[in-house]
Amino acid sequence: MASSIGSLAKCVSPVLVEGNVGTAWSASVSSSFALGAPKAKSVKLVSGGTAFKVQAAAAAGSGGSDSQEAVRQFALRGFQTKRALKVIAGLQNFDAQIVAAVVTAAEKGGATHVDIACDPELVKLATSLTSLPVCVSSVVPEDFVAAVEAGAHMIELGNYDSFYESGRVFAASEILELTKRTRELLPAITLSVTIPHTLPLDEQVNLAEKLEKLGADIIQTEGGTSSAPTSPGIQGLIEKASPTLAAAYAISRAVNIPVMCASGISAVTAPMACGAGAAGVGVGSAVNKLNDQIGMVAAVRSIAESLGLEASKTSATSSSAVAQ
Repeated sequence: MASSIGSLAKCVSPVLVEGNVGTAWSASVSSSFALGAPKAKSVKLVSGGTAFKVQAAAAAGSGGSDSQEAVRQFALRGFQTKRALKVIAGLQNFDAQIVAAVVTAAEKGGATHVDIACDPELVKLATSLTSLPVCVSSVVPEDFVAAVEAGAHMIELGNYDSFYESGRVFAASEILELTKRTRELLPAITLSVTIPHTLPLDEQVNLAEKLEKLGADIIQTEGGTSSAPTSPGIQGLIEKASPTLAAAYAISRAVNIPVMCASGISAVTAPMACGAGAAGVGVGSAVNKLNDQIGMVAAVRSIAESLGLEASKTSATSSSAVAQ
């Protein structure tokens, strides 16, 4: 696996982010992409005053407080406008070709974030292909360290769908313990934690409140696998999203951190999620199960447009293409 990923990433360089903390970002983006033969990409985020370089590894504690805060602002920017759109490649998807296709679809379709499996080589590949914040997902806290050092901007404890198929479920106590371990290892990185939909709604809310106290920055809801739509068309899409929409509504009113609504989200229900109190949505199988790049881009763009996002402006606020 590592060798195939390495061959894809060999000719690329990591995303470079520059900017100041606490002021509005402006950006310039340069990129060139062909699936299977990615080119180098750099991103410059510049605001008034002196610019400084930010490496995502600073979030692990190797950089100063200014650079750590800049990485944090970079990761949270979509949530601050309450229009975040995270495209999820899959927690157990280590296929470099598929991950590259999903990341590119997120970039071209107008997403604000991309979420990939927790693997350093995949992180290097992803950051070479996109100017979007790269999130890595795992349920093993120790795995996050190398991924952050490789350039991941944020981490996700969650995206449990692939585990449910084998009957694996996560108790609230286990989620709390995983969160504590993660914060001990990476106290500064932006941390999102998924609330298992297998818990009753009141217990989901209670868990979210405890996670906020432990230092979670984002709460992600889920529920698509627990719903069984009985109606076709638009009504069926709403039925499928109803568990995660309900969780987003309840949790967003109990915590003071952003809530991301995921599982079963479509262009029909994404605006409903934001109306329910979510600061953004996460989409996975609606994109990563498609077989062609054009279809992936179209799926992302449809949801982005439903949220009022403009594809040409989501890579960075007020972006403009420039030659390197």
